[in-house]
Amino acid sequence: MKRIIFLLLGISICRLQSSFAQQLRLPDYFSDNMVLQQHDTVRFWGWADGGQQVWIKAGWLTDTLKTRASSGARWEVKLPTPAAGGPYEITVGNGNQQIIIHNILIGETWLCSGQSNMEFSANWSPITRQQEEATGMQFPEMRLFHVYKITSDCKQMELRGRWEICSPQTIADFSAVAYFFGRSLLLHLHTPVGLIESCWGGTPVETWMPDSIFVQHPSLAASAATLPASPWWPVKPGLAFNAMIAPLQFIPIAGVIWYQGETNTHNPQTYAEDLSRMIQSWRNLWQKEFPFYLVQIAPYRYETPDAGALIREAQLQVYRQVPRTGIVITTDITGDTSDIHPKDKQDVGERLALWALAKTYGLNNIVCSGPLYDSMKIEGNRIRIYFDFADDGLMIGGNGKQLTDIYIAGNDQHFLPAQAKIEKNTLVVWNRQIAHPVAVRFGFSNTAMPNLYNRAGLPASPFRTDQWPVWQR
Repeated sequence: MKRIIFLLLGISICRLQSSFAQQLRLPDYFSDNMVLQQHDTVRFWGWADGGQQVWIKAGWLTDTLKTRASSGARWEVKLPTPAAGGPYEITVGNGNQQIIIHNILIGETWLCSGQSNMEFSANWSPITRQQEEATGMQFPEMRLFHVYKITSDCKQMELRGRWEICSPQTIADFSAVAYFFGRSLLLHLHTPVGLIESCWGGTPVETWMPDSIFVQHPSLAASAATLPASPWWPVKPGLAFNAMIAPLQFIPIAGVIWYQGETNTHNPQTYAEDLSRMIQSWRNLWQKEFPFYLVQIAPYRYETPDAGALIREAQLQVYRQVPRTGIVITTDITGDTSDIHPKDKQDVGERLALWALAKTYGLNNIVCSGPLYDSMKIEGNRIRIYFDFADDGLMIGGNGKQLTDIYIAGNDQHFLPAQAKIEKNTLVVWNRQIAHPVAVRFGFSNTAMPNLYNRAGLPASPFRTDQWPVWQR
């Protein structure tokens, strides 16, 4: 009888120990339908009992990778990826348990981040022709990873989200900008595309940066402290970065597309430095100088005069000063400056793709940007403006006959509306009342929608040639 009791007790203890054993588990990112970056190395990891051996078999490798879980119940291997292709499977095992990841593709993976204009999807409101296109398209070689909105006061390792195959149903709740960007890459490169949507409407740039930056730079911390609190999104530095960006450091990416800045019209004076440091912090996290392509905010009736113009200027400054960046101009995508969410996401996504196709993938004969101010030259009572991305010439867009939203000033810093004409790839500006002009401002207001384009049909970025107070015209 005693032997039976002890035997039953032993069985119960074994079962109890088994129930407390660490189950073999993978992060959400490593799941069915995922896309891994081609020709790279993935830090493939998960959890298991400390000291337990784990093996990994990838469909494109002949060898089985083996490792042991640490005392912290975490294991990791370096998983090399081949050229674009698939589908593949990965099997992970620990002796008594197996996990099989199905339908894996190898291709180009991009991180898509920012605030509401990046998050904006067809389900938010009708996107006219774009919604019709999106709901009629099926792209099984494009995969969508939607990162859940989570915050943390410290860096996290696990990213919460889900992979889905691009279809009319799944794309309806995914970033429209990211979709049109990815679709353009897919159609041009004929390579699987993975899109990681990690964005949160309303968030300022500060919450996407490591909070350590603000400890090191008190002026940025003081600026961040002026942001108004919100019940719908975080504003505290680091909160989104820690939970929605930092865990991605184990995942190789081809680059980043970024659409954000509207909330920072509250503190535009530090935006250029904030965004520059954010880009560098992300590159430090990945230990890679990946391309970073950003979108200028669109015209809108901000309460603070010229706050939108200052953010656009800061974004142009970041493009000029930070290597391997690009900028998309959006002055022509909205006809309603009372709507902070322009419905035209197709042009935005496709213009982002122009930068990637030309600069990241090296496709020839692609003009990737509208005219960007380069320099000026005073010629008597006129000023001649020179541009980048205008080699084939400039033109007036739409049905306009006269160039709009151009101002000129002399040393008195008093700006007057200017007359302007296109001469090949330069712009000549004057006002007969100003005999000795020294400065020009183009599209430099919250709501300006100027009509200067290059021959590729891309709009010119707003700019100013002076550093005077912006409110003087």
